Amino acid sequence: MNPVRRDRYPFGRNRERSLNTRSCVRIYVITLVGVGHVFDLSSGIRREIEDRRPAVVGVELDPARFQALQAPPARAPAFGVYAILALVQRRIASEYGTQAGAEMVAAASAAKDVGARLAFLDLDSRSVLSRLMRAMSAGEKVRFAFSVLGGLFVRKAAVEKELRRFEADEGAFIDELARGFPSVKRVLIDERNAHMAQALRVLEADHGSVLAVVGEGHVEGLRTLLADRSPDVVRLRDLRATPPATANAPSSVSFGP
Repeated sequence: MNPVRRDRYPFGRNRERSLNTRSCVRIYVITLVGVGHVFDLSSGIRREIEDRRPAVVGVELDPARFQALQAPPARAPAFGVYAILALVQRRIASEYGTQAGAEMVAAASAAKDVGARLAFLDLDSRSVLSRLMRAMSAGEKVRFAFSVLGGLFVRKAAVEKELRRFEADEGAFIDELARGFPSVKRVLIDERNAHMAQALRVLEADHGSVLAVVGEGHVEGLRTLLADRSPDVVRLRDLRATPPATANAPSSVSFGP
């Protein structure tokens, strides 16, 4: 049983729910934290984990991707969709003064510091990509290829503009994605949302409080799938509003999917 913390968010952001048993009160909490993979969010994520002290911290990664973030391969990955997407994220992240995926490493580090389990919520990236390639029509593959390659030339101002458009009307943004790239939306968002939601249900049932660090584009879908659990939600804009860590504060080493 985990102790109930009621310091920073008494009966508020934590939305504590309990189940009375003969001898104890068990706490069940799911928190969804929306991130962008190119922003410097380490301080905000660490603060959320330290304040909430969940039993489990889940990250939108599979074990192989987490290992690659911790110890990047000496050789560059073979040319392909993921290699180009990784290159795009690294380049944009450098404009924000951070490294792509640093928010996931920060979450893992903070989980260790508070004694929380680390859980990998996502499907195997290789199987996801393989399924995506099989699902897309020829026309969708061409459009997707141009979109990915176009990302190589996206600048910081364009990222901020797209983020504002996303935040202004998330539903319309996702609908537009579904019209242009139906297979991408189904495989990269819907199917992964279903998998991660089920993983969070199991983790909550087995361990109690769970904090999930996921791409901002997954948050609303997960909230809908987990509506019966009334998850607490921290949006990307909230994290970006968090002041960076000071010299005396502890620190650790694209929004959307």
